[in-house]
Amino acid sequence: MFERQIYINRREELKKKFKSGLLLFLGNDEAPINYAGNTYNFRQDSSFLYYFGLPIPNLAGIIDIDENKEYLFGYEFTLEDIVWMGPQPKLAELAERVGVANSESINNLKKFLKGKISKGVKVHFLPLYRAEHNLKLASLLDDDPFKINKKASKKLIEAVVEQRSVKSSEEIAEIEYALEIAYQMHTTAMRMAKPGITENDIYAALNGIAFSLGNGVSFHPIISVNGQTLHNHFHGNQLKEGQLLVCDAGAESLEFYASDITRTIPVGGKFSQRQKDIYEIVLTAQKNAINMIKPGVKHVDVHLTAAKIIAAGLIQLGIMKGNPGEAVKAGAHALFFPHGLGHMMGLDVHDMEGLGEQYVGYDDKTKRSDQFGLAYLRLAKELKPGFVFTCEPGIYFIPELIDQWKAKKKLKNFINYDKVEEYRNFGGIRIEDNILVTENGYKVLGRLIPKEVADVEAAVNSQG
Repeated sequence: MFERQIYINRREELKKKFKSGLLLFLGNDEAPINYAGNTYNFRQDSSFLYYFGLPIPNLAGIIDIDENKEYLFGYEFTLEDIVWMGPQPKLAELAERVGVANSESINNLKKFLKGKISKGVKVHFLPLYRAEHNLKLASLLDDDPFKINKKASKKLIEAVVEQRSVKSSEEIAEIEYALEIAYQMHTTAMRMAKPGITENDIYAALNGIAFSLGNGVSFHPIISVNGQTLHNHFHGNQLKEGQLLVCDAGAESLEFYASDITRTIPVGGKFSQRQKDIYEIVLTAQKNAINMIKPGVKHVDVHLTAAKIIAAGLIQLGIMKGNPGEAVKAGAHALFFPHGLGHMMGLDVHDMEGLGEQYVGYDDKTKRSDQFGLAYLRLAKELKPGFVFTCEPGIYFIPELIDQWKAKKKLKNFINYDKVEEYRNFGGIRIEDNILVTENGYKVLGRLIPKEVADVEAAVNSQG
């Protein structure tokens, strides 16, 4: 946990956005795997962590705007609990750790809320992403669990997104630490990428590093020789000489802040000329996109710049044709680059995505496109100092998508389908780093993980 004053200051800043009402933050509960006593690793809700800091289940935080009071509702451990779990802090002690003056049993929460509602107090809450919490909140508010999320407070969502989007110095330090763990993970993956090794061997090693140095992985790692599948979580393949291994993995710091890095690795330590040609296009797109980053720039424009560079590179190879700008405007590049350039990062690897991408990555001045590929851009709005996000262009040859577009002769003025067939079994390449928007430009966070062709090859061939 951070020092208590940080949580006090965060709540005070949030209070300024409201003239009245009650702000309710439900913490997460334990989730059973196959019976109640055997649970998944506990992870606290990120917004609860941001404002109340405690990585403990069965808690709820309340900020009462009208009375200018804050409450921590939770579970008081019994002697039987202590027999199984060891000594546990009192609820009042937990509240004191984060600067909250009032603490009460979680069993009194429903009565407390009903009393406020009976007096006409509006209860603001954030959207829920776990089914059992829909049931829990619906029970607390005597509402329909299937409709409760529709009543989430737009005002609270917007206030939380505005505050959490701008990372403080202590948050950036945590992301940097998570990136140091990612450095160890990815350089290990590079050293391990030898013929005969399985994807699962690397997956296991990376998970071990993440847990030994931090709070585990920030998402299930993507470690696949079938990189054309963007989120491929199958790890059963044995690596073969000449394949490309996409390794998309990150860790959580001990304070639950995320890193998210992707590298594409030549199995055996040497890119073929064809692989190198595609790799250099992706790397050039990433470098140019990063160089555009500064306050006031719209991220959608950074994305489109990367897309045009990818189109231009593929035109040079004869895979695409025509004018790069026109090809991107028509959406032809999305056959090869069908996802967005990046997403916000922080306490969530896709930061605040549970609150709604329309609030996190878009605003009143920036509307989401409905064009295939561009529609998947998670962050499009104007960049501000303190934003942390990923930059992750890629080129993929997805046989099923190629077949569909080719059968329809889709955008044939921009795509040389005969040449595309030569790359049908190529796979995919993605390169990803984490970027901080500074007052005048940008900073690539973390220690540099090899990404130049020669550096990646050297890392794969290293023995250390």
